[in-house]
Amino acid sequence: MPCTEIQAGPCVVTQVKTTEKEGYAAIQLGYGEKREKLVTSAVKGHFKAANTTPKSKLVEFLGFEKELKTGDVVDVTLFAEGDLVDVSGVTKGKGFQGVVKRWGFGGVGSRTHGQHDRQRAPGSAGASSFPSRVWKGKKMAGRTGGENCKSQNLEVVKILADKHVILVKGAVPGPNGGYVIVEK
Repeated sequence: MPCTEIQAGPCVVTQVKTTEKEGYAAIQLGYGEKREKLVTSAVKGHFKAANTTPKSKLVEFLGFEKELKTGDVVDVTLFAEGDLVDVSGVTKGKGFQGVVKRWGFGGVGSRTHGQHDRQRAPGSAGASSFPSRVWKGKKMAGRTGGENCKSQNLEVVKILADKHVILVKGAVPGPNGGYVIVEK
């Protein structure tokens, strides 16, 4: 069965937000390692309060089901085989694309009757007297990819607790080695 391998943890609880202090209840998790030299002094103080080293990625989770305190470690044992999870991340960036690749346009038409290098052109862009401009949201050439995306209801096939790895059945957004957020 083809699966996507996700390195999930260990994540450290860097802050517990409460409704009394911050106005909402959430858990802030840190993942990865970052050299102290590359971190500002404000961020150093944030991690010093949590008694942990600086992390490369910080994410907040609302309505976390486990009761946790600062410094606790969250790992893959939170998930079970057969669970359905949502995985969100940033899709692969594909750079600047024309209208045929970006929106699936068919091009201007045939190659005959005086057409020269116009097969993949977008065609006309706007009206003349009214509105005398191009409408906002017009499908034109531009940057493709690099957008937030969430794949929902992916099945957890296997958990490798010793390696902190989750095997998920389905497509996960983003490039190899990119950061994703896995939610129950």
